[in-house]
Amino acid sequence: MSRLALFGGMASGVLGGMLVDGALQVARGRRPSVSELLLTPGNALRVTQQLAHLRGAAMKVGQLISMDAGELLPMELTEILSRLREDAQHMPAAQLNATLKQQWGEGWRSRFAQFSATPLAAASIGQVHRAKTPDGRELAIKIQYPGVRDSIDSDVDNVGALLRLSGLLPKGLDIAPLLVAAKQQLHEEADYVREGECLLNFRQLLKDSPEFLVPDLAADFSTEHVLAMTFVKGVPIEALASHSQELRDRVAATLIELVLREMFEFQLMQSDPNFANYRYDVASGRVVLLDFGATRQLSTNVASQYRNLLKAGLAGNRDEVRTAALALGLFGEHMPRHHERKLLEMAELMFSALRTNPVFDFSDDTLLPALREHGMMMAAEREFGHVPPIDVLFLQRKIGGMYLLASRLKARVDIAGLLEPHLTSPAPVRCD
Repeated sequence: MSRLALFGGMASGVLGGMLVDGALQVARGRRPSVSELLLTPGNALRVTQQLAHLRGAAMKVGQLISMDAGELLPMELTEILSRLREDAQHMPAAQLNATLKQQWGEGWRSRFAQFSATPLAAASIGQVHRAKTPDGRELAIKIQYPGVRDSIDSDVDNVGALLRLSGLLPKGLDIAPLLVAAKQQLHEEADYVREGECLLNFRQLLKDSPEFLVPDLAADFSTEHVLAMTFVKGVPIEALASHSQELRDRVAATLIELVLREMFEFQLMQSDPNFANYRYDVASGRVVLLDFGATRQLSTNVASQYRNLLKAGLAGNRDEVRTAALALGLFGEHMPRHHERKLLEMAELMFSALRTNPVFDFSDDTLLPALREHGMMMAAEREFGHVPPIDVLFLQRKIGGMYLLASRLKARVDIAGLLEPHLTSPAPVRCD
């Protein structure tokens, strides 16, 4: 009930901000739209503060908005919403002690030579502490917020209600399947036993890939609500934007190649491309992979159809691009033809850039604005009601996230060279 009251307070605050901003703009002779009044820095700050206080699923949705819409929203709003990536309110000391006492029993501190009471990071579902064991192991320990699992379904429903009331959703768009998928995904992310298994899977899959560093699971400290792993040093991946072109190119190519391996070789994907899930170990020159809660198994059919889409696009065969996109569910048979044409035009913009420049320059600021313009034109019509299959949405989200990261690094990557070995049909690698 208290969380519901906070959602109500958030909505009231946003409404109040809209009324004030609207009155000021009318006084200046302007007639602002509802969307303009909703997407103001003041309202974004109100939402950010409340979601950071709520944590859990509510904050997670805000994180997704900050990352996925970061290239569409004004810079001021993106900066404010981006605080949600690492700005949850951490547990008070008493709550932290009670939580660990419940997970590890009385006298839990005696199991450590050192345990930092101040978290390294506080995210949507849990917070991370650094510790050292008597035998010298350096650990990063992720502790789940009490009750976060129990609030997932109601939080997602409340966020869905706010989205519907906002008037920003396209006409006829049924978000119910998306909300169901969001709940399932968040329940999986809150399952630390499952995440530990996924962590070990990726360590196994990448054991012969020296360019990556994956922490090891500390099973003796892990429980249903605590995930312990070896502590790995590293700088934020986006901090490499100030480093040499050669390093930025190499790191971006390494991460894009990993996405291709996840899709076509492993058919197992860590589907959350949040920048905070990647770090760089300067000493070893390796990319550090963190947070495997959003790991998803991809079907052979999705991988196969995506391969067909890439082959057709790189060959410039528009008819086969349409066939593959239809098979993937990127658009439906009943979609208005002008929307289908717009989507195919967007695909051709991307494929044309790859065909023209095999070494893709992510610092080029012409392609993304062109894609954005097409997308905003479709959104403005308010009738784009098709929702692709959930697996395809998560896959597109991962690809989009890697594009944004490579753009942030202003990298130059031989995309065609990376794609070539994956456009045949090798047997996938399974990790049981």
